[in-house]
Amino acid sequence: MKGAPALTDTGGPLARLQPATLPDVDAIMALERAAYPLPWTSGNFRDILLDGTGRYRMLLLHLQQADGSWTLAGYFVALLGVEEAHLLNVAVHPDHQGQGWARLLLEQLRLWAMAQGAEQIWLEVRLSNPHARQVYERFGFVSMGVRKNYYPAVGGGREHAEVMCLRLKDDRP
Repeated sequence: MKGAPALTDTGGPLARLQPATLPDVDAIMALERAAYPLPWTSGNFRDILLDGTGRYRMLLLHLQQADGSWTLAGYFVALLGVEEAHLLNVAVHPDHQGQGWARLLLEQLRLWAMAQGAEQIWLEVRLSNPHARQVYERFGFVSMGVRKNYYPAVGGGREHAEVMCLRLKDDRP
């Protein structure tokens, strides 16, 4: 955790943000399994971390515990495209959901995407996940349509995804 700046204490736990590295994969997988019934694989995360193109951003959110130790509470994974970023995965541990950490991660994503010259951020979200859809809507994402049979479904089959977009630059007069 050395070198990662701590966010200002606002009465809650101190938080630190830092890019993910290969030694973080086990902790990321533990959070991923806690957050999702159909988690990504460790290979997915390793492949992204080993990709040398600089197109990916994987940012970790650590929270300081009462004993002074730090625990992984959330992360996001994004891919930079041509004038856009794509949010591939975001998770907040169930013990820390509903406390504004997803919004903090989305704000970090927005700042990174803008610094890379992106004009919009795209994502897909399961239609069966109204809580996540509401978080994205509150942040400013708008629905652009539905991808049919996009996600694998629990118990087999496929599930539709809502495609959402956040405009970062407004070219209108």
